[in-house]
Amino acid sequence: MKQKDQFDNLEKHTQWGIDVLEKFIKFVKERTEIELSYAKQLRNLSKKYQPKKNSKEEEEYRYTSARAFLATLNEMNDYAGQHEVISENMTSLITGELTRYVQELKQERKSHFHDGRKAQQHIETCWKQLEASKRRFERDCKEADRAQQYFEKMDADINVTKADVEKARQQAQLRHQMAEDSKAEYSSTLQKFNSEQHDHYYTHIPHIFQKIQEMEERRIVRIGESMKTFAEVDRQVIPIIGKCLDEITKAAESIDHKNDSQLVIEAFKSGFEPPGDVDFEDFTQPMKRTVSESSLSNSRADGKSEPKFGGKSKGKLWPFIKKNKLMSLLTSPHQPPPPPPASASPSAVPNGPQSPKQQKEPLSHRFNEFMTSKPKIHCFRSLKRGLSLKLGAGPEDFSNLPPEQRRKKLQQKVDELNRDIQKEMDQRDALTKMKDVYIKNPQMGDAASVDHRLAELGQNIEKLRLEVQKFEAWLAEVEGRLSMRSEARRQSGLYEAQNPSAVNSCAQDRESSPDGSYTEEQSQETEMKVPATDFDDEFDDEEPLPTIGTCKALYTFEGQNEGTISVAEGEMLYVIEEDKGDGWTRIRRNEDEEGYVPTSYVEVYLDKNAKDVYKSLEKISE
Repeated sequence: MKQKDQFDNLEKHTQWGIDVLEKFIKFVKERTEIELSYAKQLRNLSKKYQPKKNSKEEEEYRYTSARAFLATLNEMNDYAGQHEVISENMTSLITGELTRYVQELKQERKSHFHDGRKAQQHIETCWKQLEASKRRFERDCKEADRAQQYFEKMDADINVTKADVEKARQQAQLRHQMAEDSKAEYSSTLQKFNSEQHDHYYTHIPHIFQKIQEMEERRIVRIGESMKTFAEVDRQVIPIIGKCLDEITKAAESIDHKNDSQLVIEAFKSGFEPPGDVDFEDFTQPMKRTVSESSLSNSRADGKSEPKFGGKSKGKLWPFIKKNKLMSLLTSPHQPPPPPPASASPSAVPNGPQSPKQQKEPLSHRFNEFMTSKPKIHCFRSLKRGLSLKLGAGPEDFSNLPPEQRRKKLQQKVDELNRDIQKEMDQRDALTKMKDVYIKNPQMGDAASVDHRLAELGQNIEKLRLEVQKFEAWLAEVEGRLSMRSEARRQSGLYEAQNPSAVNSCAQDRESSPDGSYTEEQSQETEMKVPATDFDDEFDDEEPLPTIGTCKALYTFEGQNEGTISVAEGEMLYVIEEDKGDGWTRIRRNEDEEGYVPTSYVEVYLDKNAKDVYKSLEKISE
């Protein structure tokens, strides 16, 4: 039968169609895995470059460029989410649906081919029955012919008895009847087979083939629809991905270089006053620079009797630094000190040795050197600041920072403490409400159980408020100094604009001083021009230099120039800075009197331990 071959071909073809469907399902599944992996990698990439909490990177995102980058990272996170949506939709709409459909398709295919096999077997059975009936009819016909021939032979033979002839006749009739019956059965079977065969080829098999065709067409349509869905899933997220890209472009366009530059300026401006102009030093008239010492001493004596404007310090060389402090920092003599007197007796030298008459560098050069060189640490507080800076931990009041930076840090600290206070107060309010509930409904809890926590929160709030008061006091101090500095600068600029001749005469008087530095009279003149401010407190508050030993004055020395100090023979004093090779030693009499004396005029007794500590700290400061 050729039908069997056709069923085999159809079975192979439909199985190939199912294999194609399963191959497409596998393809989509691997695509979803790729989308998930890509989305995961994008999320990890975005997370990798996100700023860490409570880190320095968070401060960097004040700038528009950094915020644009952060927006890009966030949009990439959303971009990754769209790829996850692609994976989810493909899994639910394609992979899951097709997997269920393939199972149904296999069952339907199996049923159709089972029906086809059953119909094929039925027609084959009918055919076999027809063949058997036909063979039986043929056999009975042949046996009937033989019986008839035998009867005729026996009837013609005169030697055969009548009984044998009768028996042969009956046998022939029987065989003939059996042949007739076989003929009728064969005819009936043939009619039945023809009917079954007609139904098989014109009804059953076409119906089965039709079902198989419809099944195959549905499979083809379904795989086509799945391919469309495959494209539509991508197309649906394209607008959202486009929005992500638009947001990235918008973030890039929001970058404001001017604003970022201004933020840098605000973040790092120190608030220090820039140094003034360097005055011209006229070296072509050396004779004008030599003035008699007696006139200098007289002018000093006269200047001491005059009242001081402001009444706070001697005179002002700079709006923010005391004159005596500045001179002690800047005017340590550079020329060799005077030799000791020939006689150790004070009577041999009635007025004592003269103070150094070396030609000092002009104050403007000194001050310029002071502003450009690394400052020395002149007190224990400064030493502590230097050490803390070296070790990476600043002081609590941020005094190691420039004024403007210190103000910002203090303001940030005050805001942080206020936020902590608000959190503690919120917790206290919540516990108070809980306690009220417990009091009204004792079965819900013990009201006394929250008392300890409430007391603890009250103590925390009180501590935080004390901290806020402390930092607000520091902040008020810094803001007051900054405002006074601004006022001093404004008044100084206003005075110079109104009295240029007085400012020029001050510079000329300085040029004519014998040692190139300001005298008391000149200090008083400038004192009338720059109002006293509280910026001197920045130096007044500092601790004095540590003592590194003691010394005994061998001779009387009259310190008449700025930076020197007068001593009497036999006087015991403290040493705060040893001779550094220039022939001068820095000493202290009390908290308010210190200065330089010639090293040859004193006998120094250094404390080795204090000296080593001072040197080590000095190295750190450098």
